[in-house]
Amino acid sequence: MKAAAIDRTGGPEVITLHTLPVPKPAADEVVIAIDTAGVASWDVYLRTHPQAIKHSAFPLVLGTDGAGTVAAVGEKVKRFKVGDQVYSYSWDNPHGGFYAEYVAVPAERVGHVPQGLTLQQAGAVATTGLTAIQGIDDALRLKAGDTLIIHGASGGVGSLALQFAKLRGVKVLATASGEDGLTFVKGLGADAVVDGRKGNILAAARAVAPAGVDAVLAFAGGDSLERCVEALRAGGRIAYPYGVKPDPRPRDDTAAVIRYNAVPGPQEFERLNRAIEAAKLRVPIEAEFPLAQADKAQERVEAGHILGKIVLRIR
Repeated sequence: MKAAAIDRTGGPEVITLHTLPVPKPAADEVVIAIDTAGVASWDVYLRTHPQAIKHSAFPLVLGTDGAGTVAAVGEKVKRFKVGDQVYSYSWDNPHGGFYAEYVAVPAERVGHVPQGLTLQQAGAVATTGLTAIQGIDDALRLKAGDTLIIHGASGGVGSLALQFAKLRGVKVLATASGEDGLTFVKGLGADAVVDGRKGNILAAARAVAPAGVDAVLAFAGGDSLERCVEALRAGGRIAYPYGVKPDPRPRDDTAAVIRYNAVPGPQEFERLNRAIEAAKLRVPIEAEFPLAQADKAQERVEAGHILGKIVLRIR
């Protein structure tokens, strides 16, 4: 099979096409013929940080999520059969990642593609969707009527979190950068928007919630995140996934600061699917690159200011 892999860490140029054996499933695994793979900042981190590579030998196939069709199942797998359309988030694969024509992953890290999504869209939402819904439901435990700042609402995770928050009945102030970013998040349903780099976040938040917002869900860091924290009410909560730097600094009256990682699992995918279908989710994909241009896809991620998600077309 063809795969985009690295033989050493370094710049984007270390990502090259390899011909590798098609993996065979262990008893509890499925092999997926990948249609679309997501490209994320974690992939860039793995490529550039030798200490992050713990369990895999070179050549290392990159990619933590994607979607495709089940090509083979292990003998203990009951939830899937050959031909099922599935998507998966699996961050630590001894068989390698999703920048490949085939990947073997534990069945518990796989879900059926929800109704209404193409394989391309599903390939963009496994990691981002789980991160978004778990931030809203589990980390922050938001409910209808709550007020929320989503900081970095125009990216792959933020654009989904915005839609899921609205599904839950939450009033959302979305931060983005540039006129294109503000127009983008407004179109996704934000109740109010503010430029996270140049705008007055505190004033925008007070217009939404005069006593302060209930929560901040952060997908970006920097000085602007500190201004989001200032906009919290007493007893407000902050949540952010691993990878957001620097860590937000809570105020003395902040009730909770929660750092979390998205967790896959059968029940998690079922909840995500219900939310996707109920929200009639829009999956913004800014750019799609062929597998042979995985290096270019990562360069685009490193450049930043992405409205939605970058993906690889595998087949």
